[in-house]
Amino acid sequence: MSRAAEREEMVDALRRALADGSGGPGTVGVRSLGRGETSSLLPGERDGLAVVVPDDAALAELLPGLTVAAAVAVVDGETSTLVFTTSPVTRLQAVLASAVGVATAGLDASVRRLRAEVGVIDVLQSVGRELTAQLDIDRVVQDATDTATTVTGAAFGAFFYNLINQFGESYTLYTLSGAPREAFSRFPMPRNTEVFAPTFDGAGTMRSDDIVSDARFGRNAPYYGMPEGHLPVHSYLAVPVLSPTTGEVLGGFFFGHPETGQFTERHQSLAEGIAGYAAIALDNARLFERERNFATELSRSMLPVVPDVPGLDIVARYLPAATGIKVGGDWFDVIDLASGATAFVIGDVVGHGVTAATVMGQVRTAIRSYALLELPPTEVLRNVSQLAAGLPDPSFVTCFYAVHAPDGSLTYANAGHLPAILRHPGGRLEQIGEAMAQPLGIGREFPEQRTDFPRGADLVLYTDGLVESRTRDLTQGIDWLIEALATMTGRVTGAACDQLILQLTGGHHDDDIALLYVHHDSGGRR
Repeated sequence: MSRAAEREEMVDALRRALADGSGGPGTVGVRSLGRGETSSLLPGERDGLAVVVPDDAALAELLPGLTVAAAVAVVDGETSTLVFTTSPVTRLQAVLASAVGVATAGLDASVRRLRAEVGVIDVLQSVGRELTAQLDIDRVVQDATDTATTVTGAAFGAFFYNLINQFGESYTLYTLSGAPREAFSRFPMPRNTEVFAPTFDGAGTMRSDDIVSDARFGRNAPYYGMPEGHLPVHSYLAVPVLSPTTGEVLGGFFFGHPETGQFTERHQSLAEGIAGYAAIALDNARLFERERNFATELSRSMLPVVPDVPGLDIVARYLPAATGIKVGGDWFDVIDLASGATAFVIGDVVGHGVTAATVMGQVRTAIRSYALLELPPTEVLRNVSQLAAGLPDPSFVTCFYAVHAPDGSLTYANAGHLPAILRHPGGRLEQIGEAMAQPLGIGREFPEQRTDFPRGADLVLYTDGLVESRTRDLTQGIDWLIEALATMTGRVTGAACDQLILQLTGGHHDDDIALLYVHHDSGGRR
């Protein structure tokens, strides 16, 4: 409503109120006052107020020939409108209050509506922030279902959503809120009937005060309505969830209540708003999941099959990041050389995702190629560093490269990677190869060192995902690894290495883990 319209409504309300509140016959009139008249009648600045005028002399001058019993000025800036009556008015303040109430009734209703809308917006913004900050599909769909069921006042809610497996096949899953899963587990997935079609086809929202009475309900075999044992539903609200990028129907929310007339337009707006945010979150989560799975599978496909080397017990482990996007850059390798020597490699590409996995594959292939030429560790790393520096996506790579010769020696070079841990036959643990050179792609010289790796000794190579986390710094993590290795006794096994990883990570690691554990068997060839 415009300011002028508000003023006119106030004037009209005052005119009616003075007429109704007068004690006898008389005149109710309205007179516009100019700037000078307003100033003389009402000294000082008053804006948007209904002001009782007490100055009889001023009123007599403005309204000659009339005996004014009561007058009220509606002020608008420097001008005003005077509403007056010549009849006695009883309880003038009550009359004025009634007039103001009538004039502002529409405004009060508007304020209430605006406050309600602000409440809806606040709820949607809060829900949107929480949903779109998540990348885990299971959590996104459950949180969206729980929130939407709560804000709509539904007795129970469900979210049926579509996913695509690694073969490109679509399948449907669902979450529930307000009811145990057992309440629906024996029923088939809903079909594209006349009731469900608007949601599954993405045509729009469907809201019914009593779905059982809807002409579209109960027309499909074999149940012709809700199957026996289904939770009672009268009030029904269903909202499609559409991808904002492709328009694809990602799924649909369904809400029910056993009583009629429970879902309002406000509930529908809330459900549609949450569906919009859920679509964005689900889009993001699906894209993230696809890239993460692709990077993980790419990394796994590039990992080698560990050869059987006489005299060596070798256990290798690769675990992609359990959470987040940090997959793709870690690798290990075991290379059986023609001379009878064995090369051990572990490395980590700085960065994550598909790009890191691709770089890792190129670097791993280059190291294996140079290793098969039987180049010494310093030459292998120098050549690969030059290659890494010239890749289309410049990156740098940490790598520990060691060669175990038939004479029992271990020659190694380290390009910015974490130190290896050597357990001597007597049990003493030693870190070797610490801070020897810069990473591949940056460094140019890679000095090598030599030590004994006799029978009964162990060599442990690892990446930072094993020893570093958000709650533990790298130095502390390496100390814990050394402490854990000190307690390991007996022959190295895959189960023992799995237990070592579990002990250090607690089963939660937000980065890749690669581990290479080599034991020089005292009864073997070497």
